[in-house]
Amino acid sequence: MKLISHVTLRLSVAITVIMSVWAVLFYLAMIDEINDEVDDALEDYSETIIIRALSGERLPSKNNGSNNQYYLLEVDAPYARTHPSIAYSDEMVYIEEKRETEPARVLRTIFTDNDDRHFMLVVMTPTIEKHDLKHSIFIWMSILYLTLLVIIIMVNIIVFYRSMKPLYRLLQWLRSYRVGQRNEPLANSSSVTEFRTLYDATNHYAARIEHLFEQQKRFIGNASHELQTPLAICRNRLEMLMEDRAVTEKQLEELAKTHQTLEHITKLNKSLLLLSKIENEQFPEVSPVCLNDILRRYLEDYEEVYDYRDISVEIREECRLTFVMNEMLATTLVTNLLKNAFVHNTDGGRIVVTFAADRFTIGNTGVDTPLDATRIFEPFYKGSKQEGSTGLGLSIADGICKLSGLTISYAHRDGMHCFTITRRTTPSHKA
Repeated sequence: MKLISHVTLRLSVAITVIMSVWAVLFYLAMIDEINDEVDDALEDYSETIIIRALSGERLPSKNNGSNNQYYLLEVDAPYARTHPSIAYSDEMVYIEEKRETEPARVLRTIFTDNDDRHFMLVVMTPTIEKHDLKHSIFIWMSILYLTLLVIIIMVNIIVFYRSMKPLYRLLQWLRSYRVGQRNEPLANSSSVTEFRTLYDATNHYAARIEHLFEQQKRFIGNASHELQTPLAICRNRLEMLMEDRAVTEKQLEELAKTHQTLEHITKLNKSLLLLSKIENEQFPEVSPVCLNDILRRYLEDYEEVYDYRDISVEIREECRLTFVMNEMLATTLVTNLLKNAFVHNTDGGRIVVTFAADRFTIGNTGVDTPLDATRIFEPFYKGSKQEGSTGLGLSIADGICKLSGLTISYAHRDGMHCFTITRRTTPSHKA
């Protein structure tokens, strides 16, 4: 749930509770005030009747045109003692002048005359329809609540978005941020102290990450470059020793194993150096490159090398696929994927290469279980590493794609491991 939705929901619930409590208190206060006014009028009217009754004067007419009515009844002493001297109640009474039953406020009071006789005076006056009042209050409170809620939500959304613009700008910047690439600078233009602190911290950690990343790239590049000469010297010396006739067969066998290990280290070093150059964007020259031609140029060599494994290759060409990229990197991309398909295949397996209008797919048989698509392009990932593999082929392919405005993806379908190269909507190659 978005932050604005979370805030709006809680605000709506709070307003509903507050308005409901306020409506109940408003209704109770209104009824209490109305009852007070009506009760005062009833008391005055009852006092007039009691005074006239005690003084023997003529009592007022029971129907005096004001809809007020009264009844004067004599009661016995036990009844007078067991009932309160004055009591108020809301009842439905028959109004003789209107000839209909209406809600009324009723006052009952008991008094004693000079002869110790007890009388109960019942005075009543029509009052408001409280049921209608409740209904009206509910309707108007609902209208008021909905109006206030809509206004408050609109104002809250406008104020929220205007106030949170720096946060949204920061989130957008973080989504588009890529370590080691040219990123837009994060301008700290907010006047809010918390946002300025957050922006400063983000810029600080971004600069620190970039510094560490550059250090790592320089270290790998320098180390790989410096290792080339010692590795070449070691290989030459081993080859010279292997040509010496004084070397026994067993020693020659050990030297061959050592030479093979050095060959692997040399390949690994070259791969690291190439990966470092790709990350440092040292391949600015680009031109239209046809992947169909590159594949056919190197496919025959790989088929000869892996002929003993009896792997069949099927090429499906829907069109000639051309990407604008560095030609050497395009060759490395295709050959790495082709070698990967041979190395990680099974004896008697298949390789299917497809050229479509906007994509290049190479699939191969292999292990039955899918690979980890989230880690397969990491350097030295040991998912199913085979002999002769440096563990950097797919990492190099991924780096070439990122540099050239392409996207590489992995999928396991129909028993085949498929790698697909597609164009990005917005190329990211930096010349």
